[in-house]
Amino acid sequence: MFIWVFHRLSGLLLILLLGLKFFTSFFLMTKTQKPDWAIVLHANPLTDTFLIILGVYHAFYGLRTVLIDLGLRKEKIMFWVFTGLGTAATAALLLIYFTRNY
Repeated sequence: MFIWVFHRLSGLLLILLLGLKFFTSFFLMTKTQKPDWAIVLHANPLTDTFLIILGVYHAFYGLRTVLIDLGLRKEKIMFWVFTGLGTAATAALLLIYFTRNY
């Protein structure tokens, strides 16, 4: 039940966060004077962190749902496997994000 709720909520939050990123990028790419609010929202590390976390877990739990739909019935094992893979992938991506030099 937790994964079903998380998957739906993370999908909605991903739509909102990606919409915010796209919306602010339009202001940053087309204007000669870039608005301060768009720079702050677009370059916010908290937004990027949430995008990484939600995107990774949403993808892995979506793969788990597909495997269940295909007939694999080991739901508890798959929960822990995909949670572990999601945690490892999230940690690796956040490490890359916060240690980049550009």
